[in-house]
Amino acid sequence: MFTVTFVLHEKSGSDRSEALQYWRTTHADVVRRVPGVAHYVQQHALGAPEGEPPFLGVASLSFADEAAFGVAAGSEEFAAAVADVANFADADRLPTAFTEDVVIVG
Repeated sequence: MFTVTFVLHEKSGSDRSEALQYWRTTHADVVRRVPGVAHYVQQHALGAPEGEPPFLGVASLSFADEAAFGVAAGSEEFAAAVADVANFADADRLPTAFTEDVVIVG
């Protein structure tokens, strides 16, 4: 598997619960159309030890391999998914990395 992970930050002036709902429903439907996505996970930040979470959440998209990601990244559907981020999160703050799952328990 080849995985790309995004950290999403709140959009200034937006309602957090509405942003999370949009992400869970409308944005998820956009991502479902990206070719080659084998696994898509959203992790919504609901709280933090200090109170408010420092970000909206994390999303990971997994593909069969790096070549499959390359095809997806060059697609209109992927471009639409990236563009849609501005509808619920801060599109200018979207740290992204290629990641590997290292399972310690489970």
